[in-house]
Amino acid sequence: MGRLVLRHDEGGCATLTLNRPEKLNALTVDLFRDLAAHVADLEDAVGRVSVVVLRGAGRCFSAGHDLADIAAGEAPPSPHFQAETIQRLADLPQVVITAVHGHCYTGGLELALAGDLILTAESAKFADTHARWALTPVWGLSQRLPRRVGLIKAREMMFTCRTYAGREAAAFGLANACVPDAGFDAALAALVAEVGAQSWFSHRANKRLLRETDGLPIGAGLAQESYATEGAGPDALTRIAAFTGRARG
Repeated sequence: MGRLVLRHDEGGCATLTLNRPEKLNALTVDLFRDLAAHVADLEDAVGRVSVVVLRGAGRCFSAGHDLADIAAGEAPPSPHFQAETIQRLADLPQVVITAVHGHCYTGGLELALAGDLILTAESAKFADTHARWALTPVWGLSQRLPRRVGLIKAREMMFTCRTYAGREAAAFGLANACVPDAGFDAALAALVAEVGAQSWFSHRANKRLLRETDGLPIGAGLAQESYATEGAGPDALTRIAAFTGRARG
């Protein structure tokens, strides 16, 4: 793997850092090659990694698709390589947290939306600017954005190309929470610890359940939950015993 996406593992969390800070982490085919390689490794790391964090180095998360890369004529390894990489990231069995500070524009927003949870700093600036450049989404934004913020807000974002600060993004549901920049790393660490302390089995099963029932009528979704999920995990009895032991004490 190259150096355009860095990985650091600690305590069951794998942090992937977009590493083109001098270009505001603008997204190129080569960066996606690195990201795809890390995602492939993480698909096989369910016993070692419970949480995946995606963030950007330097001043921002990502200013978006590198327009210079587009102008030069991209040559991805397959026609839909970037979209497929983002989909694989979203489909990881681990919980994926996107940590956004600074710019998160257009292609960067499409990438951020792969996260199960989005934590934003107050400095964050979210925007979909496809229409500014006479482009249309091809990496999943038209489907993931309405599912996260609702169709009306998604239309507003896509049609106006308006920029939204971190607190605004949290207020309308694009981000799960917004924190001051000075406390951003501490808040991210606390969120990772909170998620990581829960059952890894449950995270994998719940994520699969949510994905497989997305868009189903409620009856079909309830049937999937009742008859097609795995029930109790291998750590259930240990966790229950630890709780009842504390309760007795």
